[in-house]
Amino acid sequence: MTNKKFDLVIFGATSFAGKIVCEYLIGEHLEPNLSWAMAARSESKLQAFRLELGEKASDIPLIIADSFDEPALIELCRQTHVVISTVGPFALYGDMLVKTCAENGTDYCDLTGETQWVRRMFLAYGDAAKSSGARLVNCCGFDSIPSDLGVKFLQQQAQLNFHNYCDKVRMRVKAVKGGASGGTIASAINIFKEAAANSDLRAELRDFYSLCPERHRNKAAQRNVHLEYDADFKSWVGPFIMAGVNTRVVLRSNALNETPYAEQFYYDEGTLTGDGVAGEKKAKRSARFSRVGPMLLGIPPIRAIITRFFLPKPGQGPSTEEQEAGFWDLRFMGTSVKGDKIWVKVTGDRDPGYGSSAKMLAQAGISLRRDVDKSDCEGGFWTPAAIFGDRFIERLQAYAGFTFKLESIEPASLAHIESSIE
Repeated sequence: MTNKKFDLVIFGATSFAGKIVCEYLIGEHLEPNLSWAMAARSESKLQAFRLELGEKASDIPLIIADSFDEPALIELCRQTHVVISTVGPFALYGDMLVKTCAENGTDYCDLTGETQWVRRMFLAYGDAAKSSGARLVNCCGFDSIPSDLGVKFLQQQAQLNFHNYCDKVRMRVKAVKGGASGGTIASAINIFKEAAANSDLRAELRDFYSLCPERHRNKAAQRNVHLEYDADFKSWVGPFIMAGVNTRVVLRSNALNETPYAEQFYYDEGTLTGDGVAGEKKAKRSARFSRVGPMLLGIPPIRAIITRFFLPKPGQGPSTEEQEAGFWDLRFMGTSVKGDKIWVKVTGDRDPGYGSSAKMLAQAGISLRRDVDKSDCEGGFWTPAAIFGDRFIERLQAYAGFTFKLESIEPASLAHIESSIE
């Protein structure tokens, strides 16, 4: 349809994350002639928030729609080209909106890291999206744009320098500063609740390929990083809390690509803790926590106590000052079949969960509207790296505080020469 009113609608505009997205669109997105609206279930909260935003927001349209009101969601979809959703936990509140977008040909992106829900959605509505032409892109926040686009950037650099892709890639978190919001915590807690009651879901959460298309051919034995020394990074490595999401998204990107990075592609993530005894101790502490934490959250009475007394509630999260003081620094290292090695760095200038994720999500929505032509990309469920091209990486660097940088390369021939000298 060409007569839609809006390029974008922010659904969940009065949520913690939604407010940050709207504030960003008003002040920093630098996209000319962008028409957008704010949507939520409460008209009074929407009006109050629009007043908070000031004079610049006075003419932003408001749409009243509840997550479970299908007629209202259909009307919303008829008015916009793209829906940006921040309403989580998505497994509790996201189904109807995805269904409506998929059936009505409306493009969609969100912040979810709930892989069990993503799988449920593309199994339920993938055919409808293909039929209608709707492109749906999940995981457009810190989980998993930096990982997914970081791997894509590394592979582009590998092609430029080695004329070959890397079949093995590692991501290591060099540094990160930022807090989690109550909405993120609620989403994570909901996964533990679902898994505790469902053995099939527990098996699915152990499957690295759970988001890959059924006929994918990658059989490489993937692994979780718990505790190890990484000689290429000269550091001890512990687990990374978002690896379970990011790894599955990156593997899905590889499976969706017309030219995959490799048919048998390996990818893992971990956190650098430093060299020496101190680094080893830090990695061991992190590994112990990653084992004990999920076990405790899987026990209903303990989960209830932790949720009630120790974790932020929905609607709570890092302050504006904390978001601006946050940052993240990710390092990627790839190895080709021939033995070529390459290192790249991807960084962000805000706290990962909110200040930075809001900018990523907004730019994903803008890029879906402005850069990804319907005629070049069929309807269906996509990953960020599979649907977005170089223009998106440019957007992230120009408007979202990202840097993508090639750090160093080591051609296989050079490595062989150095090994011979030694």
